[in-house]
Amino acid sequence: MSQGPSGPGGAPSALAERRLTKVLWVLPPVAVLALVFLYPLALVVQESLSPGAYSDVFGSQAFRDALATTVWLAVGATVGCLVLGFVLALIIAFVPFPGGKAVAKFIDVFLSFPSFLITLALLFVYGTVGMANGLWTDVTGAAEGPFHFLTTPWGVLLAEITYFTPFVMRPLLAAFSQLDTAQLEVASSLGARPARIVRRVILPEALPALAAGGSLVLVMCLNEFGIVLFTGAKGVTTLPMLVYGKAILESDYPAACVVAVVNIAISVGLYSLYRMVSRRVGA
Repeated sequence: MSQGPSGPGGAPSALAERRLTKVLWVLPPVAVLALVFLYPLALVVQESLSPGAYSDVFGSQAFRDALATTVWLAVGATVGCLVLGFVLALIIAFVPFPGGKAVAKFIDVFLSFPSFLITLALLFVYGTVGMANGLWTDVTGAAEGPFHFLTTPWGVLLAEITYFTPFVMRPLLAAFSQLDTAQLEVASSLGARPARIVRRVILPEALPALAAGGSLVLVMCLNEFGIVLFTGAKGVTTLPMLVYGKAILESDYPAACVVAVVNIAISVGLYSLYRMVSRRVGA
């Protein structure tokens, strides 16, 4: 006796139809992703495989200097953001003051600001013709002010710490909001000083958020282009700046693609680490 569509014989066909429907729904976004992102990326990788491109780039002093500069700026900015972000988040979360909630909300808005805006603000304050130098020349009568660090690697470092610190503060504030205040009260009642409470109670709870925020900042600092460009720092060439110089200024596209592939490989590796840490934190 034959089975109808609703019988056991119709189950496999229905399952196959549902799978086919899912595939048909997935194909358009995958095709768009492949066209917009994967295809250009494949072209970059293909161009980087030009004969001798990798050996020429890896053997150049400019690439080694750019790699070293990128790494130390990214690591330095990350450490600065972790320290400053932890201190500021502690103050906002545990030190009552008027406008504390408004400051916490402003941090969320700050995350949407473009990086060059912070650099531009620093130029207005500490630039060659900025307010600080202008005030100095007005008071002392000197021909120029003493603040010229924005055109040095330290200026880039300051700008990156200023811009990326809120990316550390946001997960920290979320972690502090879930901290059981009873632990703080018990530690305080037992005579523990604030520094000891921070070290023994608050810091262990904040470590996962610090790891997640620090990993994200490290990835973004490795790929930062606008801050370095807008500060106009002399002799500061990072990997993104080297890609720009090779591609736009020198028209050396194979070399630019090699540097881009290296930058992508480092960024993807660190982003994978960030996602792993975020999953453990629950972000």
